[in-house]
Amino acid sequence: MQSQKLSVVEKVGFGAGDMAINVMVAALFYFMSFYYTDVFGLDPVDMGVLFLVARFVDAFTDPLMGVITDRVKTRWGNFRHWFLYLSIPYGFSIILLFTTPDFSYNMKLVWAYATYLFATLMFTGVAIPYISYIGVLTADPKERLSANGYRMFFAKIANVAIVFSVPLLATAWGGGDLAKGYQLAMILVSVCGVALMLFCFGTTRERIEHRVEPQSILVQLKVLLKNDQWLLLCAACVLGTLGYAIRGSVALYYAKYFLGDEQLAGYFASSGIAASIVAMVASTWITKRFCKIKLFRWSQIAVLLISVAMYFAVQPGDVFLAFALYILLSFVVDLHAPVFWSAIAEAVDYGEIKDGVRASGLSFGGISFCQKAGGGLAGLAGGLLLAYFNYVPNEVQTPETLHGLALMLTIIPGVFHALLGFILFKYKISDDYYRTMIDEKRVDH
Repeated sequence: MQSQKLSVVEKVGFGAGDMAINVMVAALFYFMSFYYTDVFGLDPVDMGVLFLVARFVDAFTDPLMGVITDRVKTRWGNFRHWFLYLSIPYGFSIILLFTTPDFSYNMKLVWAYATYLFATLMFTGVAIPYISYIGVLTADPKERLSANGYRMFFAKIANVAIVFSVPLLATAWGGGDLAKGYQLAMILVSVCGVALMLFCFGTTRERIEHRVEPQSILVQLKVLLKNDQWLLLCAACVLGTLGYAIRGSVALYYAKYFLGDEQLAGYFASSGIAASIVAMVASTWITKRFCKIKLFRWSQIAVLLISVAMYFAVQPGDVFLAFALYILLSFVVDLHAPVFWSAIAEAVDYGEIKDGVRASGLSFGGISFCQKAGGGLAGLAGGLLLAYFNYVPNEVQTPETLHGLALMLTIIPGVFHALLGFILFKYKISDDYYRTMIDEKRVDH
């Protein structure tokens, strides 16, 4: 019998895979809007429509990739080989994404669609197998928890490093040409991402035989749509991602124009991510003493209160106060992150007990799509809001535009987080409820 214990090297390798995936995550959440408008030269509305179209494509490619990983098996298993096969195309797609050709506007728009859709397709190709990979690494719950701890830590470290360094490298290496600078910086980041993906492939292995759910996808989908608690988490995911993505996408604009210093952009955005790392540790400590669903609910409502305070307290050029409140805001926002992913697993258990069908894979796949749908809607909303507030790239912004950028960083995303918090008053799987539910299941069996 194979040992279910994972070595430190294997846990590090597993975490390295998420670092590689977060190369794309950091680009899409923090750089893409700023790059497309201020460097590439897209109209904000055209950019927003592109982001939305890509999410409709994800609606087909995400479940398709899930089916492919179920059906395609090699000597390495069902998931691991994708890290080997797609690592180089994945890295190449990121380089293309940050390449600015000397074309007419319409041809540049075609290039943007082609490269963005190719990049998101490659992202799906590595991300869907990676999300499922923990299930075949080990069957030991403690080892899974430990491996996921490594994964989340390394993912956040990757985000901080990328968001902090890329704007600085782009400015330093571009020599006045930001398009060239961003391309060179992302070439370096992409090479690192490919190396990390291959390291994950080389240091980990599949121990557990992957089993495909016996029920058809249609049966699982019908059961999921009757799972009221899972549907609440889907709504929470869309709302939370809307808030998170709008705030993240405007952080570079806010630092450059509202705070008045482009050199601060990387520092400002990465300070929020660093705060989220501390939030994950704090969340683990708090949930040992306080109901995790109450923490989830009230932390998101508190985000709106902090956002309102930041909007009214910080004036253009108030660097210190802006940093302090943004760090606090980012900390409170991410207190829910570990809770959310455990809540999905508990909602799956709830659905199985309620309806007799376990739709685990489709549940997580559905949440993954909700994340992307929220990101797409956020991209569209961000583009429309920039246009509404009369944003003009690389120009001195009007007071109206500056206040618009402040709204996009604070109150507008804060409203989405507050709505999420209020929705969770309908979510009933608290710690006590879950323990009672599992105990009753054991008695019945």
